[in-house]
Amino acid sequence: MNSRPIAFFLSELYGGGAQRVIVNLANEFVKRGLIVDLVLAKAEGDYLSKVDPKVRIIDLKASKLVLSFFPLVNYLNQNQPQWLISGLSGANLLAIGGKYFAKAKFKTMITIHNNLSQEAQNQIYQRRKLLPYLQRLCYSQSDSIVAVSQGVADSLAKITSISPQRITVIYNPVVTPEINHMAQKPITEDWFINSETPIVLGVGRLNQQKDFANLIKAFAIVRQKQPAKLVILGEGEERPQLEALVTELGLENHVVLPGFVENPYAYMAQANVFVLSSAWEGFGNVLVEAMACGTPVVSTNCPSGPEEILEGGNYGKLVPVKDSVALAEAIIASLATPCDSRKLRSRADQYSVEKISDQYLNLINIHE
Repeated sequence: MNSRPIAFFLSELYGGGAQRVIVNLANEFVKRGLIVDLVLAKAEGDYLSKVDPKVRIIDLKASKLVLSFFPLVNYLNQNQPQWLISGLSGANLLAIGGKYFAKAKFKTMITIHNNLSQEAQNQIYQRRKLLPYLQRLCYSQSDSIVAVSQGVADSLAKITSISPQRITVIYNPVVTPEINHMAQKPITEDWFINSETPIVLGVGRLNQQKDFANLIKAFAIVRQKQPAKLVILGEGEERPQLEALVTELGLENHVVLPGFVENPYAYMAQANVFVLSSAWEGFGNVLVEAMACGTPVVSTNCPSGPEEILEGGNYGKLVPVKDSVALAEAIIASLATPCDSRKLRSRADQYSVEKISDQYLNLINIHE
């Protein structure tokens, strides 16, 4: 086996989908006997504790991602990895720059986790609106380019003018043995376990992208038709607006926003329906996680990912983005329809860390 490591590069490990994907891949690679370095601009974040002890964590100790560039180059020269695999826009750009500044010879793989067209349209910071131009300039220089859904691949090709033939679609490695174990753990909160009404669940960061306002408005319509409770797990900058909306709609006794929880899978397993209300996505990890727990799902047909995961509606209901009435109707219909948990779990298994890792290793032509 080649003694040179495979290196993954990220800013940090706070709780995002891309961070979880990288940790899942790194853990699976070392499980297969490969040497893996996880290179972080700063070694902090929710998922740090989830990293396998056999993965070597390299802390570049940079206060900002951009300040990690020269420490990254030093790491590359000293450790000479076979591949440098990066995730998210800033790390991707630095990884490609590192390829040209470092004396060591290695290959780069950039992974694209979000719909770049939607991301660019919804940027509020002026400096980040330059990203499409930098991406167009730099991304084509990578040895390998992976998009986490076909929709993300199409958006990437459009934004950067990179040939679609150069982009490989590999879905996210979402399902791990840990999910099944954690889904069976008990929930202690009385407001959840003692609820006699159906529970509608949403999970994600409380921000513009996840559009939980749409879900709350839809839930208000559901409540007009039948009893139900809405639980949204996650934290974020839109909490004040969402709490104000709950009050405005008179739902204070029916909506719970408990914040970030360590084990969302236990809630997924016991919810009556899981809802993804996003305005846009890259893939939609939480949909797969809920399906792996055997829970029926409803999703907006947002760009990109849900339509591919649910195979056009074969595995869950798809509704237009920002259509609260259609979302409410889909929730009511799902609550009234018996769930085929086996079918959902079988579909989710297509996104297992073992199967997806095989695809990554085949792409970089590395065999354990």
